[in-house]
Amino acid sequence: MTSIDIKDLTKEYGANRAVDRLTFTIGPGRVTGFLGPNGAGKSTTMRLVLGLDRPTSGAATVGGRHYAAIRDPLRTVGALLDAQAAHGSRTARDHLRALAASNRIPPSRVDEVLDEAGLTTVAGRRIKTFSLGMRQRLGVAAALLGDPRVVMLDEPSNGLDPEGIIWIRELVRRLAREGRTVLVSSHLMNETATFADHLVVLGRGRLLADAPMQEFLEAHGRPRVRLRTTEAARLRSTLSHKGYEPVRTEDGRWLVHGAKAEDVGAIAAREGIPVLELADEQTSLEEAYLALTALDTEFAAASPTVPQEA
Repeated sequence: MTSIDIKDLTKEYGANRAVDRLTFTIGPGRVTGFLGPNGAGKSTTMRLVLGLDRPTSGAATVGGRHYAAIRDPLRTVGALLDAQAAHGSRTARDHLRALAASNRIPPSRVDEVLDEAGLTTVAGRRIKTFSLGMRQRLGVAAALLGDPRVVMLDEPSNGLDPEGIIWIRELVRRLAREGRTVLVSSHLMNETATFADHLVVLGRGRLLADAPMQEFLEAHGRPRVRLRTTEAARLRSTLSHKGYEPVRTEDGRWLVHGAKAEDVGAIAAREGIPVLELADEQTSLEEAYLALTALDTEFAAASPTVPQEA
């Protein structure tokens, strides 16, 4: 089994502790979303796994080995950290050929990953002419070049158009179904929710959460009910007397936070209030994430001042 194992990992840059005693495991057969505010330590952790930086203490290993000890590493670990890293004067095909040669990967694999990334028609163009989205695709192609058992992608959807975002989503799901270990760092909560099975969340270098997606949503979200009625005034008054604070949405429905559909339905039935729609609504990943990381955001804009009504 190939997994990414982080054990008591710490990284300090002078007086700044970027990673603070992290311990977690990224296992195979699932897509793990790697989340956290800016400055949380996600990129530093990925660099430590890939041997691009040395830990102050602790260890980061892949399949029980340090990255530097892995022979032909692209065959074991494929990673995209910086789409701008490829030399601009090379063509996309030559860039991949150089990587293949240095890792003893068959040249035929180059055309396979170019095709998978949708770059076959531009393979002969110099990379400096590529858009950000095309560079992202090339970076993913390079990560897949050695057919690795472990794939690490840092913000892979950055610069991609909608078709490209769907491609990334389906790609990481397929890699996980094939039994690979897949770690995807992202700031796009709604997108992460479409493909991640498991979440690891950092804040100020510390581990805030390590849990399956559904468990995370239940732990850090509040239950709520969405409903629609023809007697809004009675409904609001009745629920307010029961301790709830129903909020009307722009589409005319009502949201009742901290409640379940069965409870609200029973109250409405006892009072004879007609209900046209009634359903439990799950907290979004964005809402749960923000609730968890509110105190661990290093860079946050001031809340806008709302003018008071006269």
